[in-house]
Amino acid sequence: MSDYEGKDETESESGNGSEADTEIDPTTLLPSERMRQQALEGEVTQVHRGQQYAPEGATFSIDGTTFEVVAVRERTLGELTDSDAQAEGVANLDAYRELLERAHDHFEWDDDSDVVLHRFERQSGA
Repeated sequence: MSDYEGKDETESESGNGSEADTEIDPTTLLPSERMRQQALEGEVTQVHRGQQYAPEGATFSIDGTTFEVVAVRERTLGELTDSDAQAEGVANLDAYRELLERAHDHFEWDDDSDVVLHRFERQSGA
């Protein structure tokens, strides 16, 4: 059994069932249409979530374009930088914090809160 909470996952057709062969639904990492579009445009290349949703090597597809999760690691909100915010499609860390506060009811930024980085790269497609 895997140590992540991926939803709607399926094994790839190669069939050995290893985590690297895991295909996930793109909404697992990128829940909004805006984020998926930004990934297609290269504006979003990573996402931080409250827990691990995919292993390194997992893939997902958006409109015929395949992406691979190339890095997964635990961090805290206090470790995030403007560069992280920009990789998530926002101008800077202050804008990222505001986005999280708008997107999540009862969210309060705490530098010590644990989050999980999921970085991904385009592999193929349109």
